[in-house]
Amino acid sequence: QVQLVESGGGLVQAGGSLRLSCAASGSVFSITAMGWYRQYPGKLRELVAAITNAGSTNYADSVKGRFTISRDNAKNTVYLQMNSLKPEDTAVYYCTADLRREKIVDVTTRYWGQGTQVTVSS
Repeated sequence: QVQLVESGGGLVQAGGSLRLSCAASGSVFSITAMGWYRQYPGKLRELVAAITNAGSTNYADSVKGRFTISRDNAKNTVYLQMNSLKPEDTAVYYCTADLRREKIVDVTTRYWGQGTQVTVSS
């Protein structure tokens, strides 16, 4: 089995910072892309940021210049540093990992974390 465990969410005032972490554990052979999505009530999940195993990154326009995604490949962990937070960043944040569970089976599957609430007060 594979688990993605998130941490770091919480309540912060506008202009503040939070750092989210997400660690993949269990039967993990390799991880290609990792990322963060967020979901507003009644809306579909949207991509916030993504990073490949080579370190290439992609950001939603709404977070460029404020959020930074990074990863520690040795720890199978992805981070999201969120600065200059705004009330509109309030959402549930989910991490993802595109991974292979076995060396002999070339199948990549996207796994999701359980979600962590980020609330930014004005």
